[in-house]
Amino acid sequence: MGLISGTRNLVIDAWSWLNFKPVFSDTLGMPHRRAFPEAAASWVPAADERRLAAYKLLVAYDNNQAGELAAFRDGDDARERREFGDPSMFVDTLVAHVMGREQHIVVPGADQTTGDDGPAAAAAQAARVQELLRQWAEDELLPMRMLQTERKAVLLGDGVYLLCWDPAKRRARLRTYDPGFYYPVLPADGDAADFPDRIHLAWDLPEDKQRGLKPRLRRITYELDWIRPRTASGVDRTGRPVRAPVMTDPGDDDTPSGPVLGLGDQVDEAGGIWRMYPWNDEPAYRTCYLTDATWDLGDLKGPHDVDSLPMDKAQYATGPDGEVLDRLDLYLDFIPLIHIPNTVPPAEEHWGQSSLAKALQVFDELAGTDTDSSKASATTGSPMIFLSGKSTGRREQQVGPGVMVELGEGGRADALNTAPQLAELREHRHDLAEQAANVVRLPAVSLGTMDPSKVPSGYALELSLGPLDSLISHMRLARGHKYALLLKFVQRLHLAGQHPDWVGTPPLPALPARLEFGPYAPTDQAAVLDQVATAYKEGLISLETGVRMLTSAGWPIDDAEAEIELIESRSFEQARLLADALGNPDEVAAFLRREAPAEPETPTVQLPALPGAGLLPAGDEDDDGDDPEGSRGTR
Repeated sequence: MGLISGTRNLVIDAWSWLNFKPVFSDTLGMPHRRAFPEAAASWVPAADERRLAAYKLLVAYDNNQAGELAAFRDGDDARERREFGDPSMFVDTLVAHVMGREQHIVVPGADQTTGDDGPAAAAAQAARVQELLRQWAEDELLPMRMLQTERKAVLLGDGVYLLCWDPAKRRARLRTYDPGFYYPVLPADGDAADFPDRIHLAWDLPEDKQRGLKPRLRRITYELDWIRPRTASGVDRTGRPVRAPVMTDPGDDDTPSGPVLGLGDQVDEAGGIWRMYPWNDEPAYRTCYLTDATWDLGDLKGPHDVDSLPMDKAQYATGPDGEVLDRLDLYLDFIPLIHIPNTVPPAEEHWGQSSLAKALQVFDELAGTDTDSSKASATTGSPMIFLSGKSTGRREQQVGPGVMVELGEGGRADALNTAPQLAELREHRHDLAEQAANVVRLPAVSLGTMDPSKVPSGYALELSLGPLDSLISHMRLARGHKYALLLKFVQRLHLAGQHPDWVGTPPLPALPARLEFGPYAPTDQAAVLDQVATAYKEGLISLETGVRMLTSAGWPIDDAEAEIELIESRSFEQARLLADALGNPDEVAAFLRREAPAEPETPTVQLPALPGAGLLPAGDEDDDGDDPEGSRGTR
């Protein structure tokens, strides 16, 4: 703070781009207490106060309520500002571009459907995993969940997915959470980009007078820790549901009771407990524990934050299966929660940055210009009239259509023309909107504000999309490995839940999978088709690569593997060449996805019998037997 009391403290952190807002940063760099009471809650860590305040301020911009939030400090005059939804329009546009027109789950190797001996085992497994993942995505409404999370990520800078196993539906369920509920325990001396070992989801519950419930705090905790002996649901001395260790009964020979190991757990020579997970080849010593607890806010006394709440005052929830959620062993070696950053975080940061971060001051200028334009349009549509000359005795007269105003001798009426000022304000607004688009890197063509007739050529249009191309590339880079992690967790949850499609004979492995985003900009489908056809004809690319290129260009191909099978089943010219090269009808039939025709059995050749067959013709014999020719007869 400095030596002088009241000296302003300069704060530079992941949210310092909001320091220009007086309601966000006071002389000490902290948010306004009345405007952001949630950030000032006693259980919120000090390091998260500015983050929560930034989220609320960004949501206010998205809902045209930034003026109402500013009124806490600037008074009721701030409510008069006009906000016409520019930030919301920018967010919706960016979300549409980053997600693309469609999304596809791809497992590498799934489109390699043929091998030396027909369908290869690895390709068949990849195709089956890809099919199951796509079916899961359809059942879980993955595009809708993505839209919910991606909008929060673009607006706030962060989004959160949570996966959990549903025994009733027999599949992994996908949920989305507001990043304001997300409190990871980051390492103090490690890389903030590392996956944390403990994550809290916490939020306030309002008072419920009808049910007699006081204001409460709910916290759901996922923690990776060492595997411990088995526990079971029970109650403590006060009747509070808790989990307690399961102990063996004492033996007849006075053997003391001891802890019971979990299902499939083993103890090594050093006393550590390990288990084998279906997706690992080596023993694992850690597991994920789930805790779901609630506290009365009135019981939270003293310096407690979300990570150090008094567990003796917690009320633990009970799951649908009757298990008390007090460090419940999930039999997973990972935390099924995925944080989606909007941008690639700096090396020392964990959080992403909102796409509106650098343009908020421009949006404030836009709101000010809209407010001035609204006032100027009022005086332009209903101008002020000034009467001069001899008075008629009436101090004020209403002027409107069909109204006759009587003026005295030498009287004159003049109107105040504010149209030029209104035109100037509108021109200024256009410049500010263009400035905001340049800062966010959204060209006019992507916002739909450019007249198509003014585009000189397709090449010029492609050049104008250059800033947007780099922006979407960076945003998708920040998301790529996160969605790959989500799909890996989905596979592991189905293996852990013993889903019959995954643990059948043979069981499916957890294979690498990725989520491919479709095109976001207009594409020349005819040009892409020409490139694919030429390259495939010249043997420069495979059919699988060509189909993927067409899919990325926006061709209506739902299933690349099925499309390849349909194409090959009609490739009779290539089948003829294959038959000439191999001479094997079975290979040709497998290529065409058909059954090889049954070949008739070749009959045994029967030669007709010749007259005198097997007899030598008679010849002259030498009495002395000295003539060899005569002894063999005539040839």
